[in-house]
Amino acid sequence: MFGLQRRSQPSAADGSTWLVAGLGNPGPGYAGNRHNVGAMVLDELADRIGARFSRHRTTTMLAEGRVRPGGPKLVLARPLSYMNTSGGPVSSAAAYFGIPPERTIVIHDDIDLPFETIKLKADGGHGGQNGVRDVIKALGTPEFVRVRIGVGRPPGRQEAADYVLRDFPAAERARLPFVLSDAADAVELIVDEGLLAAQQRVHAPRA
Repeated sequence: MFGLQRRSQPSAADGSTWLVAGLGNPGPGYAGNRHNVGAMVLDELADRIGARFSRHRTTTMLAEGRVRPGGPKLVLARPLSYMNTSGGPVSSAAAYFGIPPERTIVIHDDIDLPFETIKLKADGGHGGQNGVRDVIKALGTPEFVRVRIGVGRPPGRQEAADYVLRDFPAAERARLPFVLSDAADAVELIVDEGLLAAQQRVHAPRA
């Protein structure tokens, strides 16, 4: 979309490099919103791999590193656009690094899942999530991996758009670090063991 040249990167061609995009809105005013939980997971992953974000020509904040020495490489991309226009930055990062949709992971909030619930899927529709809708449009395919993080339904008659643009309440904020850690674990499982194995682990009932 931005006319960027693909960079020669053998690790992308051999399947060891993954693009991980965390959706949200830019700026400190949105940082604690439910809508930004995908971006929060990126911070957790960056801490784990010892990487720092910097502004990149793909209109993203970008960080790179390996899950472990010799392990899969992660390209962490936080779009600098607003949620509803996430597709351009995600597709530009994918093109720049030569990463196909099947090795692209998009992390996003989902109001159809209860808080603390994490679900993994590939392909399918956008479920009303406008950031995912735009990524599908920009990539030209729905065949990328999604890490869906439940934020629950809005109470009463509150509009969904207002609900996701509010911060997590105190009780949920206290548990949020565990949710972010679980979501980061899910990403690592996907790149290490594949989506099916990750689904079996993540979706299994907890004791």
